[in-house]
Formats: sequence, C-alpha cells, structure tokens
Amino acid sequence: MSFFKKMAKFQDSRISWAILVFVSVALVVIAHSLFQNYAYMPPCEQCVYIRFAFLCMALGGVIAIINPKNLLFALVGYVFAFWGAVQGIMYSVKLAKIHEAVHGDDPFGVQGCSTEPHYPFGLPLEKWAPDWFMPTGDCGYDSPMVPDGAVLSDLQKSIVDLYADGWYLVPSSKFMSMADCTLLGFGICFVVLALMLVSKLLSFMK
Repeated sequence: MSFFKKMAKFQDSRISWAILVFVSVALVVIAHSLFQNYAYMPPCEQCVYIRFAFLCMALGGVIAIINPKNLLFALVGYVFAFWGAVQGIMYSVKLAKIHEAVHGDDPFGVQGCSTEPHYPFGLPLEKWAPDWFMPTGDCGYDSPMVPDGAVLSDLQKSIVDLYADGWYLVPSSKFMSMADCTLLGFGICFVVLALMLVSKLLSFMK
C-alpha cells in the first residue's frame, strides 16, 4: 500500500480527527488550568489568540468526525483545521519576535501586545469566557506571578520555581520558548493536514 493510500485510509477514520481534537483541546486546558491557574502564569494577548487557534482546529476535527468519509464534512473540517493552523503559526511567529525583542532589550520590537484582544469575526470571547480568553499578562514574559498572600503547595512551589525565568520546554537550559513550541506544533499539524487532504483528493479523483 502506497503512502498516500495509507494516509487516505487514516484520514477516513475518526481516530485521526479525534487525535486532532484531543491534542488541541488538551493543550488549551493545560495552558489554562495548569500554567495559568495553578502556576500563576497569566496569558498574554498572543497567548490567548493561540488558544483560539487551537480550538478552531479542534472544531474542524469535530465537524470531520461526524463522517470523515463524506467529502463535504471532510472539506469543512479541513477549512477550520487549516485556518486554525495558519492563524496559530502567525500568532506564534509574532509572539516569538516579541519574546526575542523583550529578552534582547529591543523595546521597538515589542509590538502586538495589548490587554484588549480583538478576535477574528468580532467574536467577544474575552466577554464570554474571560478567564480563558482575556489577556492579563505581558507578551514575552512567561514567568509566574504569584499573588501576595498565596499559599503554595510543595508541588506548586516546585513548578513556580522551575519556570521562574520563563516558560521553556527545557527550563534549565532555556531551550525552546513557548512561542517556539507552539510554532512547531502548528507547523506539524499543518503538514499532516496537508498530507491528509492531498491523499483525500487523490483517492476521491480515482
């Protein structure tokens, strides 16, 4: 069986789209519940936009799951998933530039960070779910901001101490910032979605 035939069979299954939905939603929940609420790392404007992009990909997956073998459901799912991936790449690139400017002492490079978000299509997500989509942090600074008087458990303190200098995939060596990781994640999703779509169209044309 050729690679594209395998990909076509994979994207025709609900499991492929379920993986997309699970990973996208899980990352948003982890960002909100673990890092924001538990480790006191407030999200910046680009951060909440990245959450929105992940949920757009998840919505595409939910639509496709209805019937992935049906061309209409699949294409609508691809539209949302691709749109979310592209938006996520753009948000991540902007956040990476801001992060580089902040840590490189370039005040002129810090653009695109506000506490008043503007979501696509005028969606007032910051009003519907402010705890999830209202930015309360500064772009490029991912360090915990523990409120005065907060009593931390041993586990909380260890996480706060681990990310004291900012969020990195490997905090001890400051390897891959949050923006770098989300950019990589969205990039991988885009490539996989592209391969799935090509295989879908090739199988449909046959």
